[in-house]
Amino acid sequence: MTEGERALREAIVTQCRWMNASGLNQGTSGNISARHEDAMLITPSAVPYEDLDPGMIVRMPLSAEDGRFEGSLRPSTEWRFHRDILRARPEFGAVVHTHSPHATALSMLRREIPACHYMIAAFGGSTIRCADYATFGTAELSRNALVALEDRKGCLLANHGMIVADEDLARAMWLAVELETLARQYVIAVQIGTPFVLDDAEIERMQRAFAGYGLRPATQASEE
Repeated sequence: MTEGERALREAIVTQCRWMNASGLNQGTSGNISARHEDAMLITPSAVPYEDLDPGMIVRMPLSAEDGRFEGSLRPSTEWRFHRDILRARPEFGAVVHTHSPHATALSMLRREIPACHYMIAAFGGSTIRCADYATFGTAELSRNALVALEDRKGCLLANHGMIVADEDLARAMWLAVELETLARQYVIAVQIGTPFVLDDAEIERMQRAFAGYGLRPATQASEE
């Protein structure tokens, strides 16, 4: 194992523990993957994150169609959409999936998040779409997620949770925090009244402003 792969495995373990400690995820429900050369490294299935160590991270060839893997533990049951996202979107280096409370609540309503805050521009458009429902771990769910992620860096999964992806693990986790924050803000706003929605021209201005934005790891202050 190269030093680069070892460091990436350690980063995955660190972020898994952080997302549970922060309340962004619960139990063993979420999962993380990262691109490494021609493979992806992904969290194993049903292992509590406090028990996780870098050697337990599973390696899967991105080109394989049969779900083959290297390691003593089976990969996350959601390995398929992780693999398919990394294959379809070469600009992405990491994928984070969580069952964060507010994003999951909106996914139960199968409601997309509109442009009620300018931070939505960080995800590539004026909405956070909600992918159609499919059973976890299936090829259908993977296809639905890819549709919802078209030209986007994040989406909701109906009755399930969220997915975000970006060029590296730190940026993907930053987006996971931002998506849950947007979901929480939207839920609060609709309880009070009807949120004003920013127009497409403003979102386009924000996208230009975000070009080269100095995103920082999710364990640090992340806004403005």
